[in-house]
Order: sequence, then C-alpha cells, then structure tokens
Amino acid sequence: MPDLHKLSVDRFSPRDKQSFAYTTVVKRWPVIITSIVSTLSTECHKLHSSTEPIAAAKIDEGKAIIAKLSQLKHQMGRNGVLEPIERDGGGNIACYNDELARYPEEDRRWFTMNWLFAECYLYRLLRTYFAVTEHWRSFDPFFASKAETYRSSSGAIVHLARALNALLAQPALTDALEAAGSPLEVAFLEMIQADLWGNATDLSLLVDLKYEDLQKLQAVGAKAQAEQAKLILRNDLGEVWALLKTLKGGRVDFVLDNAGFELYTDFILADFLLSTPFVDSIIFHPKAIPWFVSDVLPFDFTWAIDSLLDADFFSKASTPLTGDDKAELAALAKRWKAHVEAGRFQLSVPTDKPLGADGAHGFWTTQYAYQDLPAVAPELLAELQKADLVIFKGDLNYRKLVGDAKWSVTTPFEEALGPLAGKINLVSLRTNKADTICGLPEGIEAKLDAEAPDWRVSGKYAIVSFCPRA
Repeated sequence: MPDLHKLSVDRFSPRDKQSFAYTTVVKRWPVIITSIVSTLSTECHKLHSSTEPIAAAKIDEGKAIIAKLSQLKHQMGRNGVLEPIERDGGGNIACYNDELARYPEEDRRWFTMNWLFAECYLYRLLRTYFAVTEHWRSFDPFFASKAETYRSSSGAIVHLARALNALLAQPALTDALEAAGSPLEVAFLEMIQADLWGNATDLSLLVDLKYEDLQKLQAVGAKAQAEQAKLILRNDLGEVWALLKTLKGGRVDFVLDNAGFELYTDFILADFLLSTPFVDSIIFHPKAIPWFVSDVLPFDFTWAIDSLLDADFFSKASTPLTGDDKAELAALAKRWKAHVEAGRFQLSVPTDKPLGADGAHGFWTTQYAYQDLPAVAPELLAELQKADLVIFKGDLNYRKLVGDAKWSVTTPFEEALGPLAGKINLVSLRTNKADTICGLPEGIEAKLDAEAPDWRVSGKYAIVSFCPRA
C-alpha cells in the first residue's frame, strides 16, 4: 500500500453508540440492503412472464444475489467480520483487501471498523455480488429509486428551468461586473445555493428524512434562498466568487455526488457559469460503480438530460407539467445537449463506460480519504490541477476531504485537508449529514448543540468551505 497520511485524531466509528456511524450500521444499512432485495425480487417477478431465452438463468442468478444479501444483513446485525472481497474482474479490490489485512480481527467487524472504510467497503462488496454474474453485471440496483426521486422533484425542476432560462435572457446580467452586489454576483449566489441544497436529495438518507423536509430543502424561490443562507454555518461563497472573477475562459470541475435532482442542480450551476465571461468548460467526475445509493454513474449523466425531453417521464409526477413547463425544459435540455456536443460539458470518462472499469476515475470508489489523493492517484491530481476550480459536492466528498475524523469544529479546514491542501483550488458544498465537521467559528457548536442537537446530521445545515491553491 502507498504511504498514507497519518491523522492526528481518530476517525468516527460505530463503537460510539451516540454517533451517526452507529445509527447507520443499526438502521440505515439494513434498510438499504432490504431495498435492493425488494428491487431484485420485483425484477425476477417480471422475468417469470418473460419469453427471453435467458430469463430462467437470470432469475437463478437474481435469487443467488438475494441469498448473499440476506446473509450479509444477517452477518452485519451480528457484528460479523469484514471478509476479503472476491475478485470480480473489476478494479479496487486489492486496496480494500490489503487494508483489511492490516487490522486485527476485533477491529474489522461491522460495529468496530472505522465508518468511512466500512461504508465504502459495503458498496464495493455489493458491486461484486452483481459483477460476478453473467446477466446482472450491468445492473444498477439503485436506478429505479434515483429515477423516481428525480420525477418527484418536477416542481423544483421546472422552477429552476424557468429561473435560469429567464436569467440567461437578461442582457444586463454582465453589467458592472466588478461592483459589489452586481447582477451577475447576485445570480451566482442564487445558482450556487440551489446547487448546495440540491444534495438534500441524498437517497441513502431518505429513510430518515420526512417528505415535507425534502420539499422545504428543494424550495428554490428567492425568499427560500435567503432563509437557507442563514443555515450555512461556514460560508466561503465570497471567496469562490472572487476567484471566478479572475478567470477568463476557465475550467471548473465537479466531483459529483447524487444523481437526479442534485445532478440537475449541478447542470444548472454549470450552465450559468458557462454564460459568464469567466468559464468556458466544465468537467464532471462520476463514480465507477453503484455507490452510496444515489451517486452519479456515467449512464445517469446523459439520462438526466434526455429525461427532460421525454414527454412521458414526468407524466406520473405529483405535479403534472403544463405545455409551457415542457417548453422550458426542452429549451434547457437542448442547450445542455449542445454543451455536451461542443465539449463545454464533459464527463471525465466515456458516457458508455461499463460499470467497474478501471482507470483514474476509479479512485472515487476506493476507501481512501482525499488527503491521500496526491500519494494514491497522482495522475488524477494532475488532471484536477488543470481546473481553475474543483467543486466537491455533498456529504461523502466532504467526509473524505477531511478524513471523516473527529476534528475539533474550530480546526482550520486547510489543516484537515492534509496533503491535499494547496494543491488545487477547491470548494466543498455540503449539507451536514455526518458527525465530522471543521473550520467553524468559535461558539457555533455550543449554540447549535443547545438549539438543534442533531445539527451535524440532519441535513438542515450546510457549510461551504474553500481552500485556494498555493
């Protein structure tokens, strides 16, 4: 294994029964595994009436995966040992197995292993169950839930489409660029806050989030944005805007988080950035395998745009689309397709890349914290250094940036980044859904512990943390 960064504090672990890590092992993971079983059962039921020659063989393989999932859930509930991952022809197996081998048995159980490793290991293990089969290796067990959540966000999707289309039609948008509070700065703050709160749609956490909370977090009116800004506990958006204003024909990279509505808000922000004098290319970095339920895969990238042009996709949404709504979405989708064709929107891998394929982008589905990116994936770091700004989306990316460690909340963000600090211009857009956090002003922790004890994990508070390139 490469020489990894040594943290000065411990990582979070389910050993602490008051931690969200413990809640995850006890409640969230069993629910997620059960949902995969339900999805597979539904698919196998459909196959019983299929005339495909492979139907019987596929059903048998599906039943075998279900048996493995049931055994995994059983072992997890009884604090079983994390076993080496079976070779399945994909990447990122040795990195997990080599690190597992370094731990004594007592430290590599579901309730004792550090949370970041165990959670990443879980999704790589789940991938193996599908990858070793003949008929399920290209199947994303989370796609149906990603699609349904995207569909259910139709109201917010249309609202943002109307806002952006109207905004880009304003000839005065780029007036007085250098003035504080310029129209472009105000628009930027609107769009990036919409993107920040878009990750409130993290499906792996919807088992805990009430529907009305989700709707509130997806509210995208100007009044709602102003209210939500009060919930940003660290807000470096001013520094991000100051950097963007120095660019001409710059490149911005997104290290993606969730598919569906959050990816849509990523596109909204990216489209807005391309309309400014500052940026002319956007690179999006997806995951290589189904990851943390709702993360973006290469297929999700093009599907999210194509769905906006699909007259039937939103037909079953709770808020049916009007003719004007469809026209707004069509204008948006056609513009985004033009961006893709012209190379202004680029995926960091081919859009038809098969699940599990090797390559530098596979780093995102390892167990490594991003503090170790310079040592583990120097070629990926070199690629990110071509960007003028790298936007890390969502909670897991933040956890990996700071090592999912038990930092004092006032520890400087730059210190927590370790060897990655100063290597790239980066900003983390994160709604808080896990215990780890740093870079906050004095007094915030005590105030919120008294007023909102679940502030670290509820998703109702956010942080925007920027670190410049040295």
